[in-house]
Amino acid sequence: MSEHQQYMLRCLQLAEQAAESGEVPVGALIVMDGVIIAEASNQPISACDPTAHAEVCAIREAARQLENYRLVGCSLYSSIEPCLMCAGAAMHARVDAIVYGASEPRAGAVSGGTDYFQHLRHLHPLEITGGILETQSRELIQAFFRARR
Repeated sequence: MSEHQQYMLRCLQLAEQAAESGEVPVGALIVMDGVIIAEASNQPISACDPTAHAEVCAIREAARQLENYRLVGCSLYSSIEPCLMCAGAAMHARVDAIVYGASEPRAGAVSGGTDYFQHLRHLHPLEITGGILETQSRELIQAFFRARR
């Protein structure tokens, strides 16, 4: 199993915890030098905060851990392709890479309907890797929404 897959498995565990709490199942990690320094699951409902996506929460926690708002040398892992807000947060935090599971054709802003970083060539460059444990990621989120419809 690759390093990306190992981290994505943890994202999926966090996503399952979110689903058990009634949140949309998304999990995210920040990894630096091969060590998970922050992790979070979606919590906009429980936190009454529309910005409390897993990715933003993980970025906030990593910044606290490092005592720095710049996360240079870090990678953001997410079980689903980040939305525009989360992609913007990753860019402002200066993470080096975004790695995600399933693409999100409607709200994804990394490679789906909108490629946020394509328009920001003059800013901090990011490495983007998608499709890590894509089937498991997609099935988790689809099952969540299927149960609610």
